[in-house]
Amino acid sequence: MMKKFRADLHIHTVLSPCGDLEMSPDVIMTRAKEMELDIIGITDHNSMRQCSVIKESGIRNGIVVLAGVEITTKEEVHCLAFFETVEQADDFQRYLDGNLPEIKNDVNRFGYQVVVDGENSIVYCEEKLLISALNQSIEQVETKVHSLHGLFIPAHIDKKRFSIMEQLGFLPKGLQVDALELSHRCTKESFLRQHPEMSAYSFVSGSDAHYPEEVGRKITIFEMKHPGFDEIRMALGQKNGRKTEVLN
Repeated sequence: MMKKFRADLHIHTVLSPCGDLEMSPDVIMTRAKEMELDIIGITDHNSMRQCSVIKESGIRNGIVVLAGVEITTKEEVHCLAFFETVEQADDFQRYLDGNLPEIKNDVNRFGYQVVVDGENSIVYCEEKLLISALNQSIEQVETKVHSLHGLFIPAHIDKKRFSIMEQLGFLPKGLQVDALELSHRCTKESFLRQHPEMSAYSFVSGSDAHYPEEVGRKITIFEMKHPGFDEIRMALGQKNGRKTEVLN
């Protein structure tokens, strides 16, 4: 029997330099429960180091947490990636670390980049500037994500900054995407009026939350048997009766 699950797959934490310092694991979880979310995706810029603590909090609170990341490719295109296992996430973290330029973060200009534990104590401070672009193309990133059986989703494709449509103007031939993400300001209908050639793709939408009150401001409905990773993959592919729906 299929059920409907409410998801916000684009949430930043204290680790993102643009994320508010209030975006701690407990605050995110409290807000997710207030918004009656079943699934959330943690997507800090070019790092997955905060995912595990929030994933553990999700288990305690009955919310499925997808370990994810918002990648900036060499072309300065933002893309979301999600992984099922700790091993896959660790492997991709090593890939991120190895391909992020040695540009030091300027705290006064960009903000802090910290990882906190379940008690909100700082356990790690990232020295590299996380909003830098990797030295990897979008095709290279997509290939790496799928080699680890992850999900690859170009982010906020309707936006005028850091979107695949703005930076490239098109989806590269052969690029394998699991879905396309729309920003909270755009509806699927309005986007397809401008880009009818993309009607065959699955779409998701998320809050791109940087502050607590933004969590859940835009959601995707997944229709599936349970909120598991493989079920989400099938829903994105509109397979075996699973579906996705972007709420306007």
